[in-house]
Amino acid sequence: MRRWIISILVVLVAGCSIFWATADKDMRRLILNLPTNTDVLFWSIPQRDASFRAMDRLTILVKSRIIPAGKKIHPLPTGAPLDVGIDIDAYMADQRTSALVIVQDGKIRFEKYGLKFSPGKRWTSFSVAKSFTSTLVGAAIKDGYIKSIDDKVSDYIPDLRGSAYDNVTIKQLLTMTSGVKWNEDYGDPKSDVALFNAHKADPGVDVTVSYMRKLKSEAPAGTKWVYKTGETNLIGVLASSATKKNLSDYLSEKIWQPFGMELDASWLLGSTGHEISGCCMQATTRDFARFGLFMLGGGIVDGKSILPDGWIAEATMKQSDADTPEYGYGYQWWTLNDGAFSARGIFGQGIFIDPKRKLVIASNSNWPQATDSQGGDQGKKRLAFYRQVQLATDREAKP
Repeated sequence: MRRWIISILVVLVAGCSIFWATADKDMRRLILNLPTNTDVLFWSIPQRDASFRAMDRLTILVKSRIIPAGKKIHPLPTGAPLDVGIDIDAYMADQRTSALVIVQDGKIRFEKYGLKFSPGKRWTSFSVAKSFTSTLVGAAIKDGYIKSIDDKVSDYIPDLRGSAYDNVTIKQLLTMTSGVKWNEDYGDPKSDVALFNAHKADPGVDVTVSYMRKLKSEAPAGTKWVYKTGETNLIGVLASSATKKNLSDYLSEKIWQPFGMELDASWLLGSTGHEISGCCMQATTRDFARFGLFMLGGGIVDGKSILPDGWIAEATMKQSDADTPEYGYGYQWWTLNDGAFSARGIFGQGIFIDPKRKLVIASNSNWPQATDSQGGDQGKKRLAFYRQVQLATDREAKP
């Protein structure tokens, strides 16, 4: 018996040694810094450095679904280097940036990686995914699955009937003006954004719907803006219910394959199997930039728009005031007064789109804190960087 046990231990040790020797650097980094809980808001910086590049491989904590790419690849030719006029290395170090890709007029003007990250690897998006989700709502309207954004949410999610969301419209979800009370404080372990991730769903009900239908109203629908990740998750459930397709497949069908994203992406799933549509897509930074080009080009794929007429203009204009004077809020897009708009995710993820300058800036980071509301200023510095890039392109345009 003793010899048998020793033999088994030898085999196990040998197997672990082989696994460790063949694992890529990202997987080794992940194993060494594996988080012990599912709440990213309270992970350490080393845990986030390791996990943000491998969220869809944390299978002991969360499941994911692949967003398949196709054979067609939207080209990203290299353009002339852009002189931004600042020390970009210092900026990236301060932002703890893993990837920065600047595309102007369809060409890469700048591309650099940090935190030992590299091209061809996926990084998590956090709330950048919200802008993908809202775009899929537009596609579902174009395809006839959803009649109008003025429809009631409960018409598509019957389990919300009788709740505070019973008379809330799709548009009010898209603009985060439902009037339902919600706490998005990333530093508070008792906030809704922290608690709803660990919620145990009512039997037979989607986990997000189960949590959200218990909330109470604090203002008439359409009168008060409050940022609510849970409501974007509801939008995802609604889009899936309307199309009878999961969001990953629908995104692949409508945008990822036909527009020409280079590599497969992935989307993390909630405990009841829906994509966490307010968060958690994983893609390469170049493919995030390609999504910016898709929006910049009017949502055109193979000469045809996959979105309703005027959707992008409406989605990316200020529909309501936000919680900062610099930004307004559209349909899950942050808007600026000069016509630019952006997708933003906690810890420094972003896609900035400036139609006037044909400019897209895709960046991924691991800020020391989730947002500036927790005491940092990385968000303000990132906006200042966007402005610096705009000025650099303006300088070039002058005769």
